[in-house]
Amino acid sequence: MSVRRGMARAYLLLGALSLACVGSSWAQTPTAASHPVTFTVTSAGGETVPVSKADVRLFLGNERTPVDGWAQDDNLSLAILIDDAIARGAADNWNDLRQFIMAQPATTHIAVGYLRFGVATLAQDFTADHEAAASALRAPMGAAGFSSSPYVATMDLLRRWPNGGPRRSILLISTGVDFFAGRHQGPVLPDVDPLIRRAQVQNTNIWAVFYPGGGHRARNFTHVLNGQENLARLAEGTGGELFALGPGVPASLKPHFDEIAARLGRQHLLTFMAVRGEKGRHVDVNVRTEVPDAELLAPSAVFLPAAK
Repeated sequence: MSVRRGMARAYLLLGALSLACVGSSWAQTPTAASHPVTFTVTSAGGETVPVSKADVRLFLGNERTPVDGWAQDDNLSLAILIDDAIARGAADNWNDLRQFIMAQPATTHIAVGYLRFGVATLAQDFTADHEAAASALRAPMGAAGFSSSPYVATMDLLRRWPNGGPRRSILLISTGVDFFAGRHQGPVLPDVDPLIRRAQVQNTNIWAVFYPGGGHRARNFTHVLNGQENLARLAEGTGGELFALGPGVPASLKPHFDEIAARLGRQHLLTFMAVRGEKGRHVDVNVRTEVPDAELLAPSAVFLPAAK
């Protein structure tokens, strides 16, 4: 019996040593490297109390994640895209749009383009010469036949957007409607989600301003409703907002331009550390703060590039 007990103790000792070695091997296995990921967050409201890094709560999915960076960047690339399907009367607001352009900081590079037949045609490429950008404004064509999907045309610009700083925005003035898709399109147009995901990859906020289209077809209630719903989906998914005052022609777009200018002046670049996989992927994000009256606008997801 004593021999058996001695052998049993020996086996137990060997087993414990084996587990210890395995545990030591696990402990020495290096963890996956983390890399910084940065996206833009806009502070809406709470102007009297600035939002600091300590006030920000970041969640990836449902998991709380530390905020490693919360910095302002004066440099901005801003594209103003005008849907050629909106009514020609929109040009009555272009003096206010010119003032918006001229009021941008000198560090803002501005492009002006028109959306037609699924293509974004730049009347003025990105420039720090704000007078040149303001001079590129013209009246839209004002007929539904001149526009297919404004989302496909906006995607066209994103694909050709030159490399620059991390902070990018689009001011999109559009009906939000793909007139070539017919009256019974929607409620969610298939071109919206791919555009959202592309904008998230390029950290681009889209600020959408609804303006009704020109011609009889554009006054169809289904078109108006679907257009506003899809513009809202696009803006919210990219960390922007939709600006609309009902289905009709707004008396003025100046309040929208003023509010967008204020939003652009209250942006921060949020940085966190993330483990990259073999393939790039989108992860849902939620950014919160407990600062009174403050609201943080952020994209619904951010893109984690593949590990190099």
